[in-house]
Amino acid sequence: MCSSFILSYKLRVISYKKNMIVRNKDQRVAVLVDVQNLYYSGKHLFNARVNYKNLLSHVVANRLLVRAIAYAIKTDESKESEFFGALHNAGFEVKEKNLQVFFGGAKKGDWDIGIAMDAIRLGHKVDSIILVSGDGDFKPVVNYLQQALGCLVEIVAFKKSANKELVEISDDFINIEDFESKLLFRSI
Repeated sequence: MCSSFILSYKLRVISYKKNMIVRNKDQRVAVLVDVQNLYYSGKHLFNARVNYKNLLSHVVANRLLVRAIAYAIKTDESKESEFFGALHNAGFEVKEKNLQVFFGGAKKGDWDIGIAMDAIRLGHKVDSIILVSGDGDFKPVVNYLQQALGCLVEIVAFKKSANKELVEISDDFINIEDFESKLLFRSI
């Protein structure tokens, strides 16, 4: 009886945990966007692209924006500089990294370590880190930001592709799918 009550209580706490942080105009936030994660999730789930200008406005929610950084991988695509310019015009500092091509044709392009390091550096200067990625590799840095720095961590991602444990440990989760008309462009 007691263990079923405790389990029931824990499930209720988890289900009510999200959207419980208080947002106020004096709260300092940093927004860190894993562009590749959003690009592929939007493309494969909705055949759509993310509207980064609307995304930034939506997640900041009238708080004090300290930094907004978009982490992108440079490939050989011709529209890339136009896209990076659009990110800049939407209010993001754009950090670029070349796609690594290995012997045999294997390719790798991610910013996980760079995003984690910037989150730790910025965690001392803000009240909340808004991590726009569903990548489960960020669980250790989320734990560190919360426990060692006392920083809130908000995750913004597509729920269908977001790591469930990352969503659970976050202080808040915004599902991009819930704001599809505002945050996505349909691809033609």
